[in-house]
Amino acid sequence: MVSLVSFEGFKPDGNEPIYLQIVGYVKRGIVSGEIASGEELPSRRMLSALLGVNPNTAQKACRMLEEEGILVSHTGAKSYVTYTEEKRRALTTELVADGVRAAALRLKHLGITLDEAIRLISRAWEEDEKE
Repeated sequence: MVSLVSFEGFKPDGNEPIYLQIVGYVKRGIVSGEIASGEELPSRRMLSALLGVNPNTAQKACRMLEEEGILVSHTGAKSYVTYTEEKRRALTTELVADGVRAAALRLKHLGITLDEAIRLISRAWEEDEKE
């Protein structure tokens, strides 16, 4: 039996459009291994009800996932997440690069020098290893 992708952990943050947050949630789930290739995505209608969003928002997110080759859908049929190990690695690289870029810009806008930023990141890295 095919399992359904869970959106229990989805928490909208208000910083970007909801459809992009849905796309990001699915991508992070793939990268973390929480969403396996072959899992069924809730229907657009069910997804919009689960998340409390407009059905067009759910449709837009699904269309983006389809365009990126992460979701396979057929009219009137179920939609399934699909990816290769190569695609999962590419998503990992994409998400890491996006996160690093955002963190670097925040630090730069705070007036932190590159040397200070490297020290702060090193300290946070080491503290995390101790926990």
